[in-house]
Amino acid sequence: MGIDALLIPAILFFILGVIAKFVDSDLKFPDGMSKGISIYLLMAIGLKGGAELGKADLGIAVQSIFWAIVLGFVLPIIGYWILRFRNKIDSMNAAAISAHYGSVSAGTFLTAIAFLEASKIEFETYPIIMMVMMESPAIIIGLVLAALARKRLQASGEMKTQQAPETEWGPLLKEAFTNGSVLVLLGAMFIGAVVPPENMATLYPFTKEIFMGVLCLFLLEMGIVGAQRLDAFKKGGGAYLIAFGIIMPIIGGTIGVVVAVSFLGFTAGGALLVAILSASASYIAVPPVMRYGVPEANPSYYLALSLGVTFPFNVVIGIPLFYNMAIYYQGLVA
Repeated sequence: MGIDALLIPAILFFILGVIAKFVDSDLKFPDGMSKGISIYLLMAIGLKGGAELGKADLGIAVQSIFWAIVLGFVLPIIGYWILRFRNKIDSMNAAAISAHYGSVSAGTFLTAIAFLEASKIEFETYPIIMMVMMESPAIIIGLVLAALARKRLQASGEMKTQQAPETEWGPLLKEAFTNGSVLVLLGAMFIGAVVPPENMATLYPFTKEIFMGVLCLFLLEMGIVGAQRLDAFKKGGGAYLIAFGIIMPIIGGTIGVVVAVSFLGFTAGGALLVAILSASASYIAVPPVMRYGVPEANPSYYLALSLGVTFPFNVVIGIPLFYNMAIYYQGLVA
């Protein structure tokens, strides 16, 4: 697939947002509009996925959930190890950043769906379940890694006990499992699965006709925000973190392709969606939890990495890369 793979309105609007920031345009979205757009997109994809899942095979759905949980636990540990290699990044920032890279980006996932639909490529809907299931495990692993790091620092005397905040697991775990984006997506998916098809048809203008237009608006703002975050990152980060923001998605995406093709038997389209879930970094659900649970970490690091480095990489390069990788890997195992 050549340059035509990138000539999708949603991706081009993302690039337009980046350009708007770099030329210092006054283009910006009204307060609250981006949150409303995010809720709409989560509802639309949840309803659509639920309608398909109502007809899906229960066995494959259970396997998808299992592998989503495995990926949610394993990917943050891989990310943490890379960040801590030769003590390049301190343990508290490494814990917070790795939680983002075990979780998922709904925006990247929706862009991948737009890519598949524009290219008329069929795909399985099970990755929608996986998207819901991968949020919470990554958050939990990030908090556990931070708690262990905090204890090591206290034992070594590098952090005084009175300086270290007490980890309040109750509120943190509640946030991990009841986060608004997870709740909307899961609820919409359930509604889509139980509502009869003839009743769902009344929602098609809402879930189908306007979906791509709203996604273009979403990515236009993501381009602006991503460019802003990258600017902030350059002031406080380094080359190693930028490299991590590109290398970690490639590692995660490769693992996602292997899981989707070898263990779930997905087509190249479905494998792309699993790969993009494994390659993406959260910028909605995880940041507020890490801000509260790991206050020692620098928010500019994980926000700039997820929005300023990994999101643009996945949207422009990762999606076609992982799709071609899935086709190649299918040929190897066939």
